[in-house]
This record gives sequence, structure tokens and C-alpha cells, in this order.
Amino acid sequence: MIKIESIIRPEKLDEVKKALGMLGVNGMTVTEVEGVGKQPAQSRLYRGQSFTVDLLDKIKVEVVVPEEKKEAVIEEIIKVARTGEVGDGKIFVSNINEVYRIRTGEEGREAL
Repeated sequence: MIKIESIIRPEKLDEVKKALGMLGVNGMTVTEVEGVGKQPAQSRLYRGQSFTVDLLDKIKVEVVVPEEKKEAVIEEIIKVARTGEVGDGKIFVSNINEVYRIRTGEEGREAL
């Protein structure tokens, strides 16, 4: 099994969720995160004062899929989350050795 963590633009979340659903990915964890990368900091005004925001709002989408779905999931995330601009995000892939469903005690693929 493979865990795919995607850091994407917030406005791309609905598209990514829909695309993953079409691939049969039923479960995911979505977290609001902040991060800094190559995307430039943004200047904002608050009560007449200018300040710089260097930690930008992003969304982290985590899914665990069988090995054979890995490439399709990655390709689909890239396809729908890409704008071509700096700040589109990253995808991290790692191996998952074991999975357990707490409610039933199922293990492995059955627990997904």
C-alpha cells in the first residue's frame, strides 16, 4: 500500500476530491496547513499597516491506496491541481506497511 500526501492550492480541493472519487479512492484526510516554498511572500494591509505573509495557506490531502493505483492517483492529482504557476504544491509518496480498521479489526487492503 502507498500513502500519497499532496500539498495543493485551497481552490483546487474540490477538483482533486472529485477526481480521486472518480478513480475509486473512497477515503482521504484533508487538513488546512500553512507553508513556505518558492512561492513569493504576499504583502497585505491590516488597519492601514502593511505586513508580509510568508506562510501561505495550503491544503494537504492524504490518501492510502493499493500499489497498482499509485500512478493513476498521482497523475490525476497533477492534472487537476496544476496551474503552471509557482505554488502549485508537492506530492510525497511513502510505503505503508500495515493498515487496521479500528471498528472491525480488518487488516491490510480490506481495511482501506
